[in-house]
Amino acid sequence: MSAENRITAAFSVPPELSDRRLDQAAAELMPEHSRSRLQGWIKSGALTVNGENRKPRDKVMLDDRLELDAEPEAQVSWQAESITLDVVYEDKHLLVINKPAGLVVHPAAGHADGTLVNALLNYAPEVENLPRAGIVHRLDKDTSGIMVVARSLIAHTSLVDQLQTRTMGREYEAVVVGTLTGGATVDAPIGRHPRERKKMAVVPTGKPAVTHYRLVERFAAHTHVRCKLESGRTHQIRVHMAHVKHPLLGDPVYGGRLRLPKGTTEELREVLAAFQRQALHARQLTLEHPETGEILTWEVPLPEDMEHLLAALRQHVKDLDSHEF
Repeated sequence: MSAENRITAAFSVPPELSDRRLDQAAAELMPEHSRSRLQGWIKSGALTVNGENRKPRDKVMLDDRLELDAEPEAQVSWQAESITLDVVYEDKHLLVINKPAGLVVHPAAGHADGTLVNALLNYAPEVENLPRAGIVHRLDKDTSGIMVVARSLIAHTSLVDQLQTRTMGREYEAVVVGTLTGGATVDAPIGRHPRERKKMAVVPTGKPAVTHYRLVERFAAHTHVRCKLESGRTHQIRVHMAHVKHPLLGDPVYGGRLRLPKGTTEELREVLAAFQRQALHARQLTLEHPETGEILTWEVPLPEDMEHLLAALRQHVKDLDSHEF
């Protein structure tokens, strides 16, 4: 098998992972691979420490060199399904799609089929041989917008590196509760909620997370913002905006109950009550092509439900203004 078709990676153990088990450190450094697969590679000698074979439970030390050189094998056992994909761009290395709200990315408990992975296995069967079927970053089920999927090992390695080095640019649009007076940066670590394990939260022991946001449009009791990520933590924008007391409109997990602004018209009341997802859309994606090195940018427009929401919020401002005279 040619070198370019092998799964390779190399890392030096950073201070925060020193004295951790080898399988735990590997999972932190290579989150795109499952823990069980990493343990298998350690046991087979495909994943070494300083060129030597180790056991999964062996401790690693600062600056130890972890090297992976493994043959690809079928990584998934899910079924291909004929599910329509909105393809924005594709070549032999990349598949860029516009994910609709409501589509789950990965099969899991409660969502064994009907997911993006099932659709990918039908549209691009070669992703079966890639870690996590070529998916290197996710969007929540009810977040819409642009995603990139690797179609080759070269692309997978490159995209994971771009995510880890924060060179992949991702911009989102959101509607938050409350009126913001300006943009800002939220720099707060995110980890598992200490009591509600299905939720994430800003916690001192969390992983570093940085979100920049700026104003697009301000309404009577809501604000349309654009967010840019420096990191890619689970639920990052949702957690960070809730942390600064401006949760995403419609967020069932971090937004609390629906709060209607003063002077809400019946029309706006109906629109807000009907918007049953977090108002979050991945608008723009910028990355370096894994083969050519070209910097590519794609942008997808807001979906119809968010456009309808923004139109209703604008109309509410007009209605309030007209009542002042």
